[in-house]
Amino acid sequence: MIDQISWIAVFPEVLLLVMACVIALVDLRPQGPLRSLTFTFTMATLAVVAALEGFYASTGLTLYGFGNMVVADTMAGWLKCFATVAVMVTLVYGRPYSATRDMLRGGELFTLGLFALLGMFIMISGNNFLVIYMGLELLTLSSYALVALRRDHAGAVEAAMKYFVLGAMASGFLLYGMSMMYGATGSLDINAVFKAIVSGQVRHQVLVFGLVFVVAGLAFKLGVVPFHMWIPDVYQGAPTAITLMIGGAPKLAAFAITMRLLVEGMLPLAIDWQQMLMVLAIGSLFLGNMAAIAQTNLKRMLAFSTISQMGFVLIGLMSGVVNGNTISAANAYSSAMFYVITYVMTTLAAFGVIMLLAREGFESEEISDFAGLNQRSPLYAGVMAACLFSMAGIPPMVGFYAKLSVLQALIASGETLYLGVAIFAVLMSLVGAFYYLRVVKVMYFDEPITVSHVIASNGVRLVLGINGALVLVLGIFPAGLMALSAQSILQMLGT
Repeated sequence: MIDQISWIAVFPEVLLLVMACVIALVDLRPQGPLRSLTFTFTMATLAVVAALEGFYASTGLTLYGFGNMVVADTMAGWLKCFATVAVMVTLVYGRPYSATRDMLRGGELFTLGLFALLGMFIMISGNNFLVIYMGLELLTLSSYALVALRRDHAGAVEAAMKYFVLGAMASGFLLYGMSMMYGATGSLDINAVFKAIVSGQVRHQVLVFGLVFVVAGLAFKLGVVPFHMWIPDVYQGAPTAITLMIGGAPKLAAFAITMRLLVEGMLPLAIDWQQMLMVLAIGSLFLGNMAAIAQTNLKRMLAFSTISQMGFVLIGLMSGVVNGNTISAANAYSSAMFYVITYVMTTLAAFGVIMLLAREGFESEEISDFAGLNQRSPLYAGVMAACLFSMAGIPPMVGFYAKLSVLQALIASGETLYLGVAIFAVLMSLVGAFYYLRVVKVMYFDEPITVSHVIASNGVRLVLGINGALVLVLGIFPAGLMALSAQSILQMLGT
């Protein structure tokens, strides 16, 4: 008999599933090229779900359901709320773009987007290895279909094939690692795995062997070196609306399962997985920034930028436990959570501008396509410049504070090796500033290659303006979001 608490814990997921099915049926009705009815139902559903998750998070309660297989805590609530808002913004930006590329013949963009979001929800709230894996597969299978949504475009189909093959391999790594952990501890429940490891009655060698495969699977989902191979090709090959769909909100879910598996389930093995994350972080910072310099395609440049940005998230995750002491864990993990939230927000605005500049039959993906953008549209040039400054870590944008908080957590550990990693990260950020500022220079100082004005609906302009303003405002007043992240992590560690 399933108790009432279980249904309360998963009520937003149930609502999302039911409405995804309803919207799929509504989409059978004949509609216009923008599929306004489907879009309206989708936005209303996402708004209600986001409000629900925000309410759950604000209560500060932790609910366990279905035999402790799912957990609804403050971290889960806020991450699901932000993921829902990210999907809403993605669909607002992506609908006009998709309509001009014959991607709205059916409502697959909306229904698959909802199912992908449902997969993220299950990942974020999973408290059991199998539940997390089910959510991961729902997200990835929806993502494969979304990347191939533009069926007549060879680049999109090729990107989907690459994503599918490499994604299947990564899922195999993660599942094999989970099976090793189950074999060593005798449980699929994350809390039970933690207790088994603490007891010291399990073989450490088997645990570490399984841990290697778990970290490899997580590294693929985060898109860090050396499991980054899919990122540049998929980002460039997929339609820009889908690039944002797989490069935005899913990062929040990937961060969540990293916290669930490594911190909640395997914190006693931190000395092992933190060393792995350090290697991944250093490789991501180096390769991501160096490879981005050589790119002329903006989407591909942002793909390599993503790899380096995820390196900073790993820096936050690797500095939580120092010599077996967890006193700085909350500070480190909350800085990583703050970083990934602000990164997703910045990515939404950057890709939103790329989509708005695209015209029918023309993809505005090359850096040269942004020449003289300030003369054509000061608003879009300003939003894009704010995003690029933020990614480069230039004050007063939010990216500066995000990088500062992560590096502060790393230096606070007092470890000489970690100090060296912090210095290396700063040097790589200086390298990264070159290719970000190069795009700003093109927008403001190069002559425009076209005199056509950028046309967008008032709704899209409003959302983009708010999105760009938040990049600046949260950089000046970061305390609220930082406190929210800290509260979420403290509650998660306390339970």
